[in-house]
Amino acid sequence: MTPTAPVSSVPPLVAHGLEKAYRVGRGRLPVLRGVSLVLCSGELVALMGASGSGKSTLLHLLGLMDRPDAGEVLLDGERVDRLGAGAAARVRARRIGFVFQQFQLLPELNALQNVLLPRRLALGRLWWRRRRAETAAARRLLEAVGLGERLRHRPTMLSGGEQQRVAIARALVSRPAVLLADEPTGNLDRRTGHEVLTLLLDLARAHGTAVLLATHDPAVAQACDRVLRLADGELVPPDAEVAPTP
Repeated sequence: MTPTAPVSSVPPLVAHGLEKAYRVGRGRLPVLRGVSLVLCSGELVALMGASGSGKSTLLHLLGLMDRPDAGEVLLDGERVDRLGAGAAARVRARRIGFVFQQFQLLPELNALQNVLLPRRLALGRLWWRRRRAETAAARRLLEAVGLGERLRHRPTMLSGGEQQRVAIARALVSRPAVLLADEPTGNLDRRTGHEVLTLLLDLARAHGTAVLLATHDPAVAQACDRVLRLADGELVPPDAEVAPTP
């Protein structure tokens, strides 16, 4: 059994009463209505809901890519939803990992360089002092995802499943407290998606990372520890009947 990282008594991610609306013409379209949740270290949580239910908006708020209209987001007990753009970017680089349906790899960089990019951004001037240790850590992650022989390959030389494995290694290279995944297997065939999902969940557990994974796929949700369901911008009980979106 793979050893897991130590678990902190403070939940790595807490959200209280998140609300978000967007302007549409002269009106406002409510997207999230008082969403609250807690993610614990090493916990894998699926986020399900119909298109337009607010899944991506919630991930954007939790990942500090947007601000809520009301409510708060806490990382490791520290409120972070009102940080300025620069401070929020630093928190994202050091404490939050992202895996998206689109792999978001830079085509001019090889696999190793893509994985190292968030570390270079997070470390700034310290990068040159720590580049050997950081490079060794990135190599180990790429080996863990089965790409030890493809470090120098650019994205165009990799299959879709291999590109998503690079994206997973990149998301975990900073050992983030929280990993947010938005349909990470959506662009993969079922067999490759299952392999990538299993790899993602195993590595997250080993690192003690809290994972929130948005998905439409019940099989993906079943692999997680619990499921949250969004309907019309609100979290609903697991056994509640959800009316189809018109």
